[in-house]
Amino acid sequence: MKRPWPLVLLAAGCAVGPDYKRPATQAPQSYRGGAEGGGAQSLAEKDWAQVFPDPVIADLIRTALAQNQDVLIAAARIEQAGAQLGITRADQLPTVSLALAAGRERIAATSLTPAINTNFFQGSVAASWELDFWGKFRRATEAARADLLAAEWNRQAVITSLIASIAGGYYELLALDLQLEISKRTLTSRQQSLELVLLQERQGAVSLLDVRQAEQLVYNAAQTIVDIERRSEQQENFISILLARNPGPIPRGRKLTEQPHDPIVPAGLPSALLQRRPDIQLQEARLIAANARIGVARAAFFPSISLTASGGAQSAALSDLFKGPAGVWSFFGSLTQPIFAGGRISSGVKLAEAQQKEALVVYQQTIQQAFREVSDALVAYRKNREFREQQELLATSTRDALSLSEQRYRGGASSYLEVLDSNTRTFAAELGLAQAQLNELLALVQLYNALGGGWQAAEGVMGS
Repeated sequence: MKRPWPLVLLAAGCAVGPDYKRPATQAPQSYRGGAEGGGAQSLAEKDWAQVFPDPVIADLIRTALAQNQDVLIAAARIEQAGAQLGITRADQLPTVSLALAAGRERIAATSLTPAINTNFFQGSVAASWELDFWGKFRRATEAARADLLAAEWNRQAVITSLIASIAGGYYELLALDLQLEISKRTLTSRQQSLELVLLQERQGAVSLLDVRQAEQLVYNAAQTIVDIERRSEQQENFISILLARNPGPIPRGRKLTEQPHDPIVPAGLPSALLQRRPDIQLQEARLIAANARIGVARAAFFPSISLTASGGAQSAALSDLFKGPAGVWSFFGSLTQPIFAGGRISSGVKLAEAQQKEALVVYQQTIQQAFREVSDALVAYRKNREFREQQELLATSTRDALSLSEQRYRGGASSYLEVLDSNTRTFAAELGLAQAQLNELLALVQLYNALGGGWQAAEGVMGS
C-alpha cells in the first residue's frame, strides 16, 4: 500500500545518524595502592584551602584564578563556542529580509515623444527556509552544543592544573628556602672549621693538606648557596607568570617542615572519577560532537528541500505603494537531490566515522590514564612518606657521625679526611631530607590533581 505523501515526509522527518550512547567502561573496585581509606570521602571533594592549609597558597590560587592567562583564554573559548552554537542553531530557522527601494528616472525627449520623468517605489519582504527533514541542522546543533560543553570542561581542566601548579610551585619554593637555610648553616660551620684548621696549621699541628680539604668544604657549600639562590629566583619568576604578573618576589607563609598534611588520604571510589575529572568529561563531549557529525555527513545523501516566499508592492507613486493593485508576491518550493559527487559524500561519512572512532579511543585512553595517575599518586604519597622517614633517620645518623669524627680529629685519633667525608655525607643527607619532604608534599598535590580536585571550589570563588 502506498503511503500518503504527508506521512512519508513525517516518517522521514527524523535525524539520521547514530544517537549517542555512553560507552561502557569498567572501573576497578578500588585504586591500586589506595586500599587505605578507599571508600571514604574523596580528597578531591575538599577545597584547596583544606588540602593546602597555608594561607599564602590560598591567596596565590585566588589571584591566579582571576588573572591567569590560560584561564582567561579558556573562558574566551567558551564564549566562542557559545557564539558558534548560536550560528549553527540559526540554520534550523527561516531567514527573513526586508528590502526597500526608491528611484527616479528621466527618459530623454525624441522627435516623436517628449521627455518622461518616472518615479519608482518598491517594498518587499522575502523569506527562505530549508526544511530539516533529515536532521542535518539538528545534528550540527547537537555537535555545536557538545563543543560548548567541551570548552566549559576544558576551562575546568585548566583550573585544576593551575591549582596544582601553584601549590606544587610554592612547595618547591619553600624547599629551596629550606635547602638555602641548610647550606648557609653548613657554610658557617665549615668556615669556623677552616679557621681552626688554619690556626692548627700555623702551629704545625696539621699539614697544608688538611687546610686544602677544609677549604674544599667551604667552597662546596658556597657554590651550593649560589645555585640555590638562582633556582629560587627562577621559581619565583615561574609563579609570577602563573599569577599573570611580571617576575618578582613571592611572599612566604609557613616553612616547608610546618606544612600540615594527613598521613593517609582517601581517594574515594574509582567510579566517581569518571564524573569528576574534567579531562574525561572533555573527551566525552568531543566524542558526542564527533558522533553527531556522522549524522550531518549522512544527511548529505538525502534531498535538500527549500521553501522561498516573497511579498511586497511596487508603484510609480509612493502614495499608491500599499494599495491593492501595487501588491506582488511569489512562492517557490525546491528539491535538490545529489546524484553524482565523485564519492565526496561517502568519503565525508567515512571521515566523520573515523573521527568518531578516534574520539572514542581517546576517551577510553583518558579514563585509563586517569586511573593510572591516581594509582601512581597514591603509591608516590605512601612511599615518599616512608622514604622521608628513612631519610630523617639517615640525616640523624650522619649528624652523629660528624660529631664523633670531629671529636676524633681534635683528639688526634683520625685525619681530617674523616671529618671531610662525614661533613659531606651530613650535608648531602640534610639536603636529601629537604627533597624528601618536598616530594611527599608534591605527591599530595599530584593526587589532588589526579582526582580532579579544585575546580568545584574555584567555581564558587570565581562566581561562575
